[in-house]
Amino acid sequence: MDVKIKTWLEDILKAITEIEGFLPEEKNFFVFQKDLKTKRAIERNLEIIGEAVSRILKIQSDFHLKNSRKIVDSRNRIIHGYDTVSEEIIWAIVVRDLPKLKNETTQLLAQK
Repeated sequence: MDVKIKTWLEDILKAITEIEGFLPEEKNFFVFQKDLKTKRAIERNLEIIGEAVSRILKIQSDFHLKNSRKIVDSRNRIIHGYDTVSEEIIWAIVVRDLPKLKNETTQLLAQK
């Protein structure tokens, strides 16, 4: 595996770990919704994840990472269409999609 790709995969895992640390213990949407600092910290880490995926695809366009285009599109929407991103969308990504991405990234890094 390319050294840069490995580094970006590690960045993805680090961002996911940070997001997990920011979440309310009971993973309650309403607690999340009221916590501006947590929302912004999670959004920033989603931006990092999207940028890392984008960089991977620029080096290896056929790199197999499920939903890679959606990940990059989400990053772009958070950055450029910040006023159209709802808390519900961010929450759904965090609770539904990130656990899958974490597993997939962990498996890719284990392959070396």
